Amino acid sequence: MTVQQIHDLLLYSLIINYLILLIWFGVLLFAHDWVYQLHTRWFNMTMQTFDTIHYAGMAAYKIGILLLNLAPLLALCLVH
Repeated sequence: MTVQQIHDLLLYSLIINYLILLIWFGVLLFAHDWVYQLHTRWFNMTMQTFDTIHYAGMAAYKIGILLLNLAPLLALCLVH
């Protein structure tokens, strides 16, 4: 792979991952009660636990995006 191909791969990966994060946030923002009811069919949890799990999941996903996509992309841009 060339440096330009790696750059493009990281950029597209960054965009796709942020879109997934925004969709996740949007679904929880606009359909919170429906998603909560869907999950409580399978798991016994309070709404506070549900919110905590999703907030922590989004935070971990965002940290993964920053470490695995954005940081390498910035490093590649700085050296190239």
